[in-house]
Amino acid sequence: MKQVSPDDKLVPVMIYTQTMLVHGELLAKESVRASILLRTQGVPNYLHVYQAHVIVFGGMPPKSYSLPEMFVATPSVIAFHLTPPTQDPPDYDPTEINRIMQPLDVMIGSFFCKGHIRVAGQTEISVNLEVMRTSWLSIYDSHITNPFLPQFNMQVPMMVVSPTQVHFAAE
Repeated sequence: MKQVSPDDKLVPVMIYTQTMLVHGELLAKESVRASILLRTQGVPNYLHVYQAHVIVFGGMPPKSYSLPEMFVATPSVIAFHLTPPTQDPPDYDPTEINRIMQPLDVMIGSFFCKGHIRVAGQTEISVNLEVMRTSWLSIYDSHITNPFLPQFNMQVPMMVVSPTQVHFAAE
């Protein structure tokens, strides 16, 4: 197991793929803002997670595992957020004019998220989704649930999703 160096930090995160949820401590550089790690130039090929608690959705009921160390392939990640109460400051300027928070539902594998995206105030949400050319989209004030895990009910201030691997529904 790799030792955590002085310029590293462990950050509590939740990582979603099409078939599993991983909850654990992400190994990241001290200088990196973990909440937007996937939007940075230096995104790793694998997310290195310590004390991983994994729920696999491959059959009924879902199966859970605890692993001391796990490497999640970054291309398989469809959503990612810090585990509350950990949070970073907003990744936008709240005083920016002509931008609004638009409600949007996001289907993340078997998870359902009610949240908001920050968009231009003069265009429809369908146009915003069609013209966006981003690998990761920030979703704000998210409420996440899962019908297979009735006890799973999470509120997060910000998460990032892969817009080509999730599905959207306007309210």
